[in-house]
Amino acid sequence: MAARPFRLIYTILLPALTLWVWLLVIATFSLRWFSIERPGPPVREIFPYGEMRVGVDASYAPFAVATAEGLFGLDIDLAQAIAARLGAPVRFVNMGFDGLYDSLKTDQVDVLISALVTDYSRTNEVLYTLPYYNAGLVLVSRANQPLTRYHDLRDQQLALEFGSEADQIARRWQRRTPMTILPYELPSYALDSLRLQQAQAALVDSTSARLYRREHPTWNVLFTPMTDSLYLLATRRDRGQTWEAINRALAELLDDGTIEALIAKWL
Repeated sequence: MAARPFRLIYTILLPALTLWVWLLVIATFSLRWFSIERPGPPVREIFPYGEMRVGVDASYAPFAVATAEGLFGLDIDLAQAIAARLGAPVRFVNMGFDGLYDSLKTDQVDVLISALVTDYSRTNEVLYTLPYYNAGLVLVSRANQPLTRYHDLRDQQLALEFGSEADQIARRWQRRTPMTILPYELPSYALDSLRLQQAQAALVDSTSARLYRREHPTWNVLFTPMTDSLYLLATRRDRGQTWEAINRALAELLDDGTIEALIAKWL
């Protein structure tokens, strides 16, 4: 009689156990299958002309600059790194900034890599990638006297570039927190004011701040991001496979530290 309950339990549990075993097998197979690295699509499927044609305005150092020896800068190195990741030759098409989107539309280039920010009036025509650099405003203060919020600027002197976005934002802050605004002709002059202890903080774009610190490597300062101005790449909206391949390569370069190293090299 004792065998009957056992047989009943066995009959109930066996299908459930079998299902769990199959689910485990399927999960293990799926994990191994999707973890296998597979080659991407052929270059011709990503770039119809067999090369990655890059539109760039090489007049904005240190992102891109033209010399007698060729093109140099952060955007140039970034394009070369992406092309290498995709196994494609790269060709640069240097032009004025105003012609970049037209060159993409008329199929003169495959991708724009030229310190672009999102232009929402063009999102019906282009696809933007992940951002690779933030050129927004930073609040710069001495590391031993950190000021990280506009509230910290109460009764302090804030240096900035006259008439800039920083100037507009600082005057809004001033309506909430009393501070003295010290306007200068250039961001570098505002940073001079901070370094020479004429101001307690400076509000400038991150590119100017980074370049200034390269010139004064022993200056111990703190950068606190205040706004975002994200640089991205752009491809044609009807070339989804091109965008997908470039965006994936860009994500890998962000993940493995390559882009961080390029930013450190140029900024």
